[in-house]
Amino acid sequence: MKYRLHYFCCIVFLIFSLSSGCTLVKASLRQGPTEPVAKIENISIPSINGKITVRVYTPEGTGPFPILVYNHGGGWIAGSARKYDKLCRYFANKVPCAVVSVNYRLAPKHKFPIPVEDCYAATMWAFNNARSINGDPARLAVGGDSAGGNLSAAVCLMAKDHGRPPIIFQLLVIPSTNLSSLDTESYRMYATGHELTRRDVEIARALYLRNDADRFNFYASPLLAKNLRNLPPTLVITGEYDVARDDGEMYAERLKQAGVAARFYRFKGMGHIGAYWSVASEAVQSALDGAVSALREAFSK
Repeated sequence: MKYRLHYFCCIVFLIFSLSSGCTLVKASLRQGPTEPVAKIENISIPSINGKITVRVYTPEGTGPFPILVYNHGGGWIAGSARKYDKLCRYFANKVPCAVVSVNYRLAPKHKFPIPVEDCYAATMWAFNNARSINGDPARLAVGGDSAGGNLSAAVCLMAKDHGRPPIIFQLLVIPSTNLSSLDTESYRMYATGHELTRRDVEIARALYLRNDADRFNFYASPLLAKNLRNLPPTLVITGEYDVARDDGEMYAERLKQAGVAARFYRFKGMGHIGAYWSVASEAVQSALDGAVSALREAFSK
């Protein structure tokens, strides 16, 4: 049974990756050398009904460093901290900050809300154990791309609901913020032909959520949250030709309407930039520069 499930997941991942495979190859060829960091440590931590692993990157210097908890992309069904190694090294060195990269459990074996709970548990762990990783618990940010952007937004909502931990910034890159409907202008205009297709999202959504009712849970669809007040300052990065573009930009606008210091940056000429982003490719350098600047600004206050 275990092997059949693994085979099924691989087939699904191949389907999901058909539109972005060429992009990933191009990104990998353009990524350049991997940057050294002072220390990398894999740590097992508790989460709801189980354990997960976080990979902690520590830059050169004396610290304590601000902390970025990073949630990888992959449609909730794929991806890992290992595949985001280059990006996390990049943030650790360029900000600089300690990066806690989260190996949350994946669907379809671990459906919603388990990945959200895992990412929240990792954020709580980073806050409670900041000193042990040479981090500053008063300077804690959360970020992620694609599905990881969705999870990061959900973590900030969960932290607000629970009253902890204090998160001072969220970085949401090409986030999907509304799984209740895939009918925005960007979904209609770029349903095919731009890395991520509408069909890809439909497949991932079906594997991630337990049922149709979950689509309307604001931890799955942060855009549907009624109260967005008192969330942390936010930078949303979208791709011009990305199906999820409008999701991210509408979320930034709703945050602004709620009094949150939020803004979005639309990356011209790009679709769903996850493959380029994960390897810190030259193709997304301006977006990376914007993310680093925003993190530095947030951590300096």
